[in-house]
Amino acid sequence: MKSKAPPGPRRAVVLLSGGLDSATALAIAKEQGFEPFALTIRYGQRHAAEIAAARRVAAELGAKKHIELDIDLRAFGGSALTADIDVPKQRTDEDMAEGIPITYVPARNTVFLSLSLAWAEALGAFDVFIGVNALDYSGYPDCRPEFVAAFESLANLATKAGVKGTGHFRVHAPLVSLTKAQIIRKGTELGIDYAMTSSCYDPDSVTGLACGECDSCLLRARGFRDAGVSDPTRYCSTGG
Repeated sequence: MKSKAPPGPRRAVVLLSGGLDSATALAIAKEQGFEPFALTIRYGQRHAAEIAAARRVAAELGAKKHIELDIDLRAFGGSALTADIDVPKQRTDEDMAEGIPITYVPARNTVFLSLSLAWAEALGAFDVFIGVNALDYSGYPDCRPEFVAAFESLANLATKAGVKGTGHFRVHAPLVSLTKAQIIRKGTELGIDYAMTSSCYDPDSVTGLACGECDSCLLRARGFRDAGVSDPTRYCSTGG
């Protein structure tokens, strides 16, 4: 006879960067009846303003627990977000559509999902949420549905619960097929105040204000325009 699940909502680990997408993923997890445990990774990113944003989002959206975990991907480099490489600015749609940009962090989502899986297994949770998006994602290979499906398969091969058959892990990517405008509309319906989020790759080091010119800022600003929603983002004077 199988043991009954513990009473109360199901637990889920939600990767929370502090950006628009991850905040929406957290809100969706709650909407679907999960008790969210938020995981934020401080990985040496130049846009560390998002850590403070993640704290705001976790508190405002009612995460059961919020862990900030430190790793240092600057040791590897290879990205404009973790090395002394200029963040590209004012790229056109055609530019963004060509190849994988220098802001891609090698294997970042693989690392992040592995850490999320470890916490989920420790919690006795079988659900992980990640806010990846395959439409307005600037060409990142680890934001595709194929990647999400492959990691879910790995999760059920690499865990005690998966091997013993006592539970099945699911990786939820509720935004993967949505445009940025659709994500913003969904989040607005769920009552998210996007002013508390931070998406910029190269914010001002003193004020934390968004540059308004990097790929992430441009995609975010266009998303608000296309959604017909006022953009609450605070930009540097030279930015958007």
